Amino acid sequence: MRPHLRTLAGLALLGLGACRPGSTPSARPTPQSVQTPSVQPPSPTAQPPRAVLAAVADSLLGDRRFRSAHWGVLIVDPERGDTLYSRNAGKLFMPASNMKLITGAVALARLGGDFRYETRVLGGTTVRDGVLAGDLAVLGSGDPSYTDSLAGGDAMAPLRALADALAARGIREVTGRLLRAAPVFPDSTLGFGWAWDDLDYGYSAPIDALLFNEGVARVTIVSGATAGAPVTVRTAPARTVPALGTVAVTTVARDTGRAGGTNAVSPTRSRVEWSSDVRGPRPTLSLTGQVIAGDSVTLEVALRHPSGAWLDAFAEALTARGIRVRGGVEPNAFADTTGMVTLASRPSPPLREILPRFEKPSQNQIGELLLKTLGRMETGSGTADSGRAVVERQLLAWGADSAGFAIRDGSGLSRHDYLTPETIVRVLDTMRRHPAFRTYYDALPIAGVDGTIRNRMRGTRAQGNVHAKTGTLDKARALSGYVTTADGRLLLFSMLANNHVVSNAEVERVQDALLTWLASTAIGAPR
Repeated sequence: MRPHLRTLAGLALLGLGACRPGSTPSARPTPQSVQTPSVQPPSPTAQPPRAVLAAVADSLLGDRRFRSAHWGVLIVDPERGDTLYSRNAGKLFMPASNMKLITGAVALARLGGDFRYETRVLGGTTVRDGVLAGDLAVLGSGDPSYTDSLAGGDAMAPLRALADALAARGIREVTGRLLRAAPVFPDSTLGFGWAWDDLDYGYSAPIDALLFNEGVARVTIVSGATAGAPVTVRTAPARTVPALGTVAVTTVARDTGRAGGTNAVSPTRSRVEWSSDVRGPRPTLSLTGQVIAGDSVTLEVALRHPSGAWLDAFAEALTARGIRVRGGVEPNAFADTTGMVTLASRPSPPLREILPRFEKPSQNQIGELLLKTLGRMETGSGTADSGRAVVERQLLAWGADSAGFAIRDGSGLSRHDYLTPETIVRVLDTMRRHPAFRTYYDALPIAGVDGTIRNRMRGTRAQGNVHAKTGTLDKARALSGYVTTADGRLLLFSMLANNHVVSNAEVERVQDALLTWLASTAIGAPR
């Protein structure tokens, strides 16, 4: 055992399960409970496997291509409290989406796998001849499941279900407006330190207590039949979201070499650019560019007013169900809910079903919703700062060094997040011994199978074996999780690279090589 990690190696001795303070840690699952492909040990070498690992890792990490880079690596056998390899394990690194390992673990430990969000539609008690007097208000709680990925491929389906529930009450018309019920998440809709020039892209979409399709819309621009013919613009999953502003997109000829009968040379490919105008009651999307005749372009754009987009989509569902809202949608106001009752409600899927959608594709908006939900459920304040305080207290309760983390958001999109490999490995070990370990483990991307590492380590013994979370920001690349050795040892690892000027592929090559070696090797007993 390496001396610097005696405190971390006490992972097995300290009994730091992912339990609420004062509760009793559960019995830890054995490595054999984690099913991985059957792997035959490699031929014996002259040196012990640990010495070979150190030599291989030192050689890869010390490559001159990484001379400007900062590497942090920690590989631990937690059952034996044994450090197999360590480099800068106590130093802080920008983790990128490895922050999701922390957010997911704390959410699962504090909220529980059965936790569900709830959306309630409120209104008055008076319905006469199908007419509901007053406003219709929606009280959201941060439910991320109004999305194609968690609603059977149709984000409109749960909205239609709410509309059906109102229709079942005999409501055909609402005299007032459709608006929000309360500021459940009262602070910024963006994470701390998010880059302003990323905000039109889906991965930086803002979040609120009402969120439609993870804050993203698909906009498809279809060319006219011939050069100069008008284009057709379609939005999905809702037909009315986002609201369209200026559409300055032209159809150009493919085969004449001239654009729309002008003297301009026709482009070799279709190209459409977009921008969001956030002035006014709701953002509008403007489009410019050219589409070659017979072609189309599909864009994924961020919905810059999350609650407004949800309400617009719900209004579309109400209209389709034959329910008219006379006052229209009021996206920037809150209803006076005095005297209102719940007319319809919808629970989300349980957290255990939401977690894979968070971890496997590295979905940023779910991370921010979970962070604010932790704050709201634990402190009564649904702000990012309250959620951050909950996460920090939990890390300390799990035995993390107070100098081993800096939490600023739930997704890792912020460049102000910092973690040490020791902190990440401690969380991985805590979850390894938690009753919900299987939920946590299965939610992670699987090498060569799914998620963000579906194309990595294919054809090796790491395929189907490694369960790990990636992280990517400019000059930051991370991979942390679990790997099972050829002799059935479940290992914990964290590999963080910062400040590299080589491509991310070069960093991944090192990470994948080390994990493939571990998956192919019988580590044996510690010396």
